[in-house]
Amino acid sequence: MKKIIIALSIALSFALPTYAFADQAACEAKAVSKEGKPLYGAAKDASIKKCMGDAKPNDCEAKAVSKDGKPLYGAAKAASIKKCEGGK
Repeated sequence: MKKIIIALSIALSFALPTYAFADQAACEAKAVSKEGKPLYGAAKDASIKKCMGDAKPNDCEAKAVSKDGKPLYGAAKAASIKKCEGGK
């Protein structure tokens, strides 16, 4: 059982950055002006930052606690973070 939990934790640790990259690409695609033209420079950065700010991983990690208030570890922590971020 311990080996399964470790294997799942390792697999999820490699999968989570992929989701973050996909989110950033989606946010970059949404960075357009009211006229439909792509944004550049500081306006684009602000738009992406606002878009990415909707699901902050650090907030989800802070919320990954058990009923007793103790921090979760391994697969339970990964599942809690995934649920908090909306199951992406």
